[in-house]
Order: sequence, then structure tokens, then C-alpha cells
Amino acid sequence: MKKFHLSILLLTIANVISSQNDKMLDSLLKVYEAQKETIEKVKTAESIFIESRKSNLELALKYLHKGLNLSHDLNFSEGIAKSYKNLGIYYVNYHNLDSLRFYFSKAEKSFVKNNNKKELFNVLHRWNRTENLEGNFNRALEISNKSIIVAKELQNGLLLSNALQQQSTIYLDKGNYKNAFEQLIKASKALDTLTKDHLLNKAIIKIGIGRTETLRNNLKEAIPYLQQGLIILENLNHSKWLAVSYMELGNTFYDLKNYEDALLNYNKGLKISKEKKWDNFIAPYLANIGAIYLDTKDYDKALEYFFNSNKISIKHGSINNQIIFLNDVASAYLGKKDYAKSLKYYNAAIKLADSIGSIDNLSDNYKERAKAYEEMGSYKNATADYKNHMHLNDSLFNLEKARQIDELKIKYETEKKEQELLLSNKEIDLLKQQEKNNNLQRFLLAIGLLLALIGIYAIFQKLKRNKLEKEKITNELAFKKKELTTHALHLAKKNELLDDLKQKAKAFKDSDDTKNGYQQLIKSINFDLKDDNNWENFSKYFQEVHKDFNYNVKQKFPDITTNELRLMSLLKMNLSSKEIANILNISPDGVKKARYRLRKKINITSEESLEDLVLNL
Repeated sequence: MKKFHLSILLLTIANVISSQNDKMLDSLLKVYEAQKETIEKVKTAESIFIESRKSNLELALKYLHKGLNLSHDLNFSEGIAKSYKNLGIYYVNYHNLDSLRFYFSKAEKSFVKNNNKKELFNVLHRWNRTENLEGNFNRALEISNKSIIVAKELQNGLLLSNALQQQSTIYLDKGNYKNAFEQLIKASKALDTLTKDHLLNKAIIKIGIGRTETLRNNLKEAIPYLQQGLIILENLNHSKWLAVSYMELGNTFYDLKNYEDALLNYNKGLKISKEKKWDNFIAPYLANIGAIYLDTKDYDKALEYFFNSNKISIKHGSINNQIIFLNDVASAYLGKKDYAKSLKYYNAAIKLADSIGSIDNLSDNYKERAKAYEEMGSYKNATADYKNHMHLNDSLFNLEKARQIDELKIKYETEKKEQELLLSNKEIDLLKQQEKNNNLQRFLLAIGLLLALIGIYAIFQKLKRNKLEKEKITNELAFKKKELTTHALHLAKKNELLDDLKQKAKAFKDSDDTKNGYQQLIKSINFDLKDDNNWENFSKYFQEVHKDFNYNVKQKFPDITTNELRLMSLLKMNLSSKEIANILNISPDGVKKARYRLRKKINITSEESLEDLVLNL
């Protein structure tokens, strides 16, 4: 039988307004009355809406229109746009599709006109979520595509990940698992471009992949993803997503017929939902617990849970949930051998699923109704329903789609492992570099550099004399790569130590008896810091190893400056920002700015990797 899933879109949750909120509302109303007709008064009207929308809808609507009218009087375009957006949100709570579409459409146009892309994204994000919950999948996808475009224009990886993840849920509800999986992988990659570790978003994507695998009937493969997401969420103590995730894991155990673990997870999620008074979470949990009673043939108990669930669920207007409710009740009456009531509810479920094009639900409905016809001895109707079920099921689970999804999953897992390996290698390189730095600090800089250069030259000469001619080119290239890396690291360490020595010389200026000596010391160090010979040597080694790199860069990007070419050479060596900063004798922030200017000049987006582009040149 079909189970409820708490939408990965996250439904709007009603909260209880405390007395503290009432005091805030009273205070805002007094402020509004005392204010003059200015932009500040518009903002106060918006604040009144925010404080009253969950406790006094009539008051909220009144001040929305006050704010809108005043914004028009003041010709305050941003206030007009936000008023339209808030009116759309207001009608979301009333499930008035015509009104919310009217106001969201006006808000979209206004924010486009004002070039306020962040607010535009918020409008589109809310709008497509509502359309999806109402079963208007094609319209939801159309709006979702707009939000993805806006996120890319903002070059905001987090917003892009959210938009892609939301679109994956639309595809899941449509029964298009391949596209759903593709969008989840894209969402994960968008997160990988960010410097900050967004654990919540990563957990949501894990849960999304687990849910997709459950719906594909890959139940054992789904559990690790769901459990990984749950561990993150439990550490974050994120109640809302814990409630969603316990539902998904419970559903997977249910499909495995492990009713004990299913009920354990359902009760965990139900407990959170009741504590938070989240009706639109409580309803699906009651329905799914009813499903366990249905499977264990306690039909009266199952019907009790189903109808209690629907009393709550119907308030929130989700068509998908109504389809599942109708199908579940029909199955319970079938178990009780009440065929008339069973067919009545199956027919209603099929009609509703067909009206919104929900292939996944429609397939299940035909399959369940076929069982009813079969028990009644109406084999012709049963055969017709089974054919409809198989036809729809084939469109969901044909071999080619399954193969494509498996390929995507393998690719996703492979890329994740490669990233983990790359991070491990970088950590090892960092430890090696730290060890080398500690050793170098024990020697005087001049002696250390001299010995290093002599040692490298001696090794180079010995290799050149002793290697066979056949191996000469290969070994020389390998050596020069090592030479180049060592030289770069010496450059970085030399500049770092010279700068440190310079600062120390300044510090003991007043305490040093030979005052004329420290000036000569600083002058020498300044000369050495500005000396370009070291860079010329490095450049010579670099061009020997990467013979066509400079040519390829200038061919592809003719406007590249000498300094930008230096930066690209160091990126080609996969050096860290700190190492690059020391070599170029600039700050780490200077490196970030240089990278930003370079990305802008060569016209690459935030989703593209600057390092990958340079490495492939």
C-alpha cells in the first residue's frame, strides 16, 4: 500500500503565538499609529503582518493592504514588491490558488523590475513549493527552473543547491526518479563549491537520495543514506528535519516488512511533531501507523488512524495526501470485505490522481482496485486495472531508466570517494610541508637555501650522467616537476622567514647596541624580497615542465597580464593559497582578490572550478 512521505519541500508549520508575541504586536500597532506617512511606516506594517499572520489573519490582511497602499502613495517600489510577496504568502495559508498566483506573479514582475534577485528567488521558491503540494507539477517545474536561473545569476551555491533539491522533490512526486536523482547530484555538487560546510543541506540531500532509492524499491540501498542523514540531523538537533527523516526511514523499514523498526521511527517522529504541535506532520504519521495496522489485518484500528489523520490533513489541502488517504481507506474496507465502500474510495482516488497526472499514485490505485475486483469475481475489470497498473509501472521502472539512475549513483559515489582521497592527499602534503618548515627553521636562511640549491644541482648532474638515454627524457621531466615544487616551496618559505626576520629586526631596534647594523639588515632583506631572480628561475623550470602552458593561456585568454599568468602557473602546481601568498609576497586576502579578478576576466561562473580549468590548459 502507499504511504505518506513528509515532503522534502517542508510544509509550512503553524506555531502557537505566545503572550510575548502579543506584546510585540501591541507595541507595533502603537508605533504604526504614531508614525508619519513614510517608508518606515510601510516597514512597520510589514512587521505587523509577520507578527499577526499566525494568530489573526484578518488583522494581517488589513495591514498588508495598508502597507501596499502607502507604498503606492510614496512610489516606494521595494515596498510594493514586498507587499505583493506577503499577500501571496497570506493566500498560501488560505490555499487560495488564484489569489496567491495573482500576487506572486505581481511580486515576481516587481522584483525583476527592481533587480532584487534575492527576493525574486524567495518568491519563486515559495511559489513552486505551493504548486507542487497542490499537485500542479508542470507549473511547479516551470517556476522551479526560473529559481535555478536566478540562483546561478546570483552565483550563490547555497541557493542553487536548495533550488535543485526542491526540484528533485517535484520529480519524485511526478514519479520521474531519474531526473530526481540527477537534480540531487547537482545539488550536492553545488554544495561542494562552498567553503563553509553546510551540514544541514548535506543531510537533506542524503535523505533525498535515500527517499529516491526507497521509491525505486532499492530498500537496503536506501537505509545507509537515510541513517547518514539522520546522524547529522541528530547532532544538529534539527527538529523539523528529524521529523521528516524519521518518516522516510520508517517508510523504508515498512516496505521491508520490518514493522517493529518502522513503528519505532514513526513514534520518534510523531513525538517530535506533537511536542511542536505540527499538525501537518502529525497527520501523515497517524496515517502510516494506520498502514501497519492494515498490514497486520487490524482493519478497524487502521480505519480509526486513517480518519483521524485525514481530519487534520484535509486542512492543509495537499492533493497527494488526499489520494493516499482515499486509497488506504479503500484497502481497509477491502480487508473487511465491504466491497461497495472499497470501490467507492478506490474510484475517488483514481479520479483525483488522474486529474493531476500523479503517475506513481495512479499506478498504485489501479493495482489495489484490481485486487478488489478480483476478490469480487469481476475478472474482466481486474484484468483491465492490472494492465493499466503495469503500463504505468513500466513508465516508472523500465530497465533503461533503472540503468541510467544506477550509472548516476555510481558516478556520484565515485566522485565523492575521489574528493575524499584528494582531501586526504592534501592533508598528507600539508603535514609534510609543516615538517619541512619545522626543520628549515633550525638553520640559518642563507645557509639553508645555499645547501638546498647545491644539493638539488648535484642530484640533477648525477641523474643526467648515470641514466640510460632511453629513460633520460622521462626521468628528467619527473625530476623537473619535483624541482619545480621544491623551488616553489623554498620561495614561499624564504619570503615568509625573511619577512619574519625583518619584523624581529625592527623589534629589537632600540635594544641593539649596534644600531647602524639593523638598518643594513632590513635593507638586505627588502632587496631579497623584491628580487625577481628567484621567480625567473622558477619560471624557467615551470616552462620546461609545462612547455605549452604559457602559449595555451595566451591563445585562449589574450588579455591575461603577467601577474595573472604567474597566479595561473602556481594554481597549475596545485599550491595552497598560503603558499601562493608567500611566493607572490602578498597577503592571503590578496590571493583571494587576485583569484576573483582572474575568474571575472576569463568569464567562469561560481559553479565552475578555476583549478580544473587551469589544470586542463
